[in-house]
Amino acid sequence: MSSLNREELICLFDIDGTLTVPRQRILPTTEEFLLTKVKPRATIGLVGGSDLSKIAEQMGGEDVITKFDYVFAENGLVAFKNGQLLGKMSIREHVGEEKLQTFINYALGYMSKLILPIKRGNFIEFRDGLINVCPVGRSCSQAERDQFAAYDKEHLIRENFVKDLKRQFPDLGLVFSIGGQISIDVFPIGWDKTYSLNFVGKDGFKEIHFFGDKTAPGGNDHEIYEDSRTIGHTVLSPDDTIAQLKELINL
Repeated sequence: MSSLNREELICLFDIDGTLTVPRQRILPTTEEFLLTKVKPRATIGLVGGSDLSKIAEQMGGEDVITKFDYVFAENGLVAFKNGQLLGKMSIREHVGEEKLQTFINYALGYMSKLILPIKRGNFIEFRDGLINVCPVGRSCSQAERDQFAAYDKEHLIRENFVKDLKRQFPDLGLVFSIGGQISIDVFPIGWDKTYSLNFVGKDGFKEIHFFGDKTAPGGNDHEIYEDSRTIGHTVLSPDDTIAQLKELINL
């Protein structure tokens, strides 16, 4: 239980599996709880691996950047505070086109050899701060996402893919992180979700709490969860997030 006020306490949230069912829209009851119960007691922010358009889609619209005090898209590489853009990073400029193409060509070749229950389209999604690699293809339906997620849990498709990428590209300065149900996020070292702490760390909070579901090693919440600047909370579902928040702010 925290006795800090709103200016001293910030709660940062992963989105998929933490505030929403993966790739689904936030429930009205969850949104209402965050905005009417938590926000008056604590500063609130989102830290998602997706780009802003996908975060807005899941969180009920583009006004998400004004509903939440902070919105960190692409791990914080596209950052907003009180609706205003704080900064944007470019993986293309940082890594260089030649190296990125070498990686992309290899990843596409690897995925072309995978035999899965289903395959669809959009296997590589290029964002400002990261590359999202998806063996099943991001254009799959929700039912197909769930089918791949179950298959991946048994056959470790993404885990083995990450191991192979680490062997193939040990000197490229990239991190390969499993995120959500179906994909792998690829970004420069240090461009994980801890990047968002570069912004909130300047604002004088006494406690920074982070809530996420992929907090184990290899998950895209792990680095910020274990960072010395944060108090990490592993959650199992949006309902679990709400339960832990009630305990934290004494509701």
